[in-house]
Amino acid sequence: MWRMPAESARHERTWMAFPREGVTLGEGTATREEGYRAWADVAHAVAQFEPVTMVVDPTEMTRARRMLTSSIEIVEAPLDEFWMRDVGPTFVVDPDRPGVLGAVDWIFNGWGAPDWAEWQKSALLARVVAEHVGAERIDSLLVAEGGGLHVDGEGTVLLTETVQLDPRRNPFADRARVEAEMARTIGATDAVWLSRGLTRDYDDFGTNGHVDIVATFAAPDHVLIHDQTDADHPDHEVSRLVRRELSDAFAALGRTVTITGVPAPSTVRDDHGWVDWSYINHLVTNDGVVLCGFGDETADARARDIVADAYPGRRVVTVDARALFDRGGGIHCITQQQPTVN
Repeated sequence: MWRMPAESARHERTWMAFPREGVTLGEGTATREEGYRAWADVAHAVAQFEPVTMVVDPTEMTRARRMLTSSIEIVEAPLDEFWMRDVGPTFVVDPDRPGVLGAVDWIFNGWGAPDWAEWQKSALLARVVAEHVGAERIDSLLVAEGGGLHVDGEGTVLLTETVQLDPRRNPFADRARVEAEMARTIGATDAVWLSRGLTRDYDDFGTNGHVDIVATFAAPDHVLIHDQTDADHPDHEVSRLVRRELSDAFAALGRTVTITGVPAPSTVRDDHGWVDWSYINHLVTNDGVVLCGFGDETADARARDIVADAYPGRRVVTVDARALFDRGGGIHCITQQQPTVN
């Protein structure tokens, strides 16, 4: 039976995809350079802890080789979107078959097929990656993205209704069907459902409520959640809702789980409205954590302390993630861990 390990389990490597010109990267030389640099900075931060493999579109090979150090492996393949968590495979292992790696190939339709999105090339990346690492591909008929789920490694998955049950993604799905597919593909026997995600994530360029910006497992008995403390921000109520729904769900499962809020930075708005800046969208690596930073010295330091306590023995490094969030995501969204198989 396939099982998705917790992100805190050992990794063979982290996968990423290098930006290419298009809507997501933005217009104008300065804007595009900012995007390229943000992706490269994250790659180099992750490479402090484990190998990084970067998928690069043929049109960006020269730039990628110039901006990435030789420590980062480059795999050339066509792509249009470059949020690897969502367009790439979700890796799983089979406890009954030591040394076997699986790669779940979800259907990807650009987060619900919005008019602006281009996804047809990147929808094939799971196959490219699986073949590159020799993984068994597990095909799924569910439209899903890796950012729409979080697991504890022991059979529990966090999901949001507005993603998995989105009629633009899965018009005929219900909870039971989604849960059955999660059990088949990633070995999730318990599903904890949240009703929604953060406010900005419902804008035109959002994901409609990905869980990896809202809540994550630090351990099977410890969940970190986004805590918007500004009462004027609509996510203040969302934070309270998420805490309540998680508490009720785990109580119904008969489990005692600590829920720790990680306060949001002090900035609440930008030129486009309410921000969704969240420290929850971090990547756990071998012996480390790569954490989003937002240029807020006090809040960034507080988040580092909370995250360090949540992942004892790991070194926490911060990478400025504002350019990522400007484009619709964070550090977790652009990375995908490949677990070590024993």
